[in-house]
Amino acid sequence: MSIGLFDSGLGGISVARAVRAALPRHDLIYLADTAHCPYGPLPTAQVRARSLACARWLVGQGARVVVVACNTATSAAVELLRSALPVPIVGMEPGVKPAVAATRTGRVAVLATSGTLTGDRFARLVERFGDGVEVRTVACPEMVSLVEAGDLASPRAAAVVAGYVAPLAADGVDTLVLGCTHFPPLRGLIAAAAPGATIIDTGLAVAAQTARVAAVAGVGPNTPGGRIAFSNSRLLVGLIMPHILPGPSSWL
Repeated sequence: MSIGLFDSGLGGISVARAVRAALPRHDLIYLADTAHCPYGPLPTAQVRARSLACARWLVGQGARVVVVACNTATSAAVELLRSALPVPIVGMEPGVKPAVAATRTGRVAVLATSGTLTGDRFARLVERFGDGVEVRTVACPEMVSLVEAGDLASPRAAAVVAGYVAPLAADGVDTLVLGCTHFPPLRGLIAAAAPGATIIDTGLAVAAQTARVAAVAGVGPNTPGGRIAFSNSRLLVGLIMPHILPGPSSWL
């Protein structure tokens, strides 16, 4: 038995890292849907179809818990996955609640994809927790592209991140929510563009919830445990087995 995670690309590895830290002896299967990355600009119906295809593949590979390691996919498809699949589904959402608790200026910004920010789930989240606080939203598609390209520290990457973040800091935003799993690898550049700002990342909370759900579902550590299977949709033709990496591995 294993825990499956999927994202449109490499971003969900930030969630997999947190899950690995919380459950070091559990086997993980990670699927990057790189053939359809990024999800943000896609129509909702297509994101739902891709999410269902990815989750079904993970279940077919032995996943007994599936983590939707993508805010956009959670927003579009988590209810569908929970109704269609026979395993528990763990989703994620931008950390608006902790951001509202952390802000001192009353100005919060959520950095995410357009697919997340325009969804009904996000609107309900802001309505529920954002009372009395200004919650700004910034779609950051170029930041997704930076991570997919592995460009995390170049002068160009710093300029792209600063282009999104520096104007927010200059306008009094003191709390930034990483509402896309692609963004934690850029945390250093985000912090440099907004010195002193609080940065909210929900990866640890998702990992803790995954541990609770796995325990309830009876998904325990394996012997030997800690293996990681990594694959992506560009490589999957028919039933190609993913590459098996001993954990902990360098990509985590």
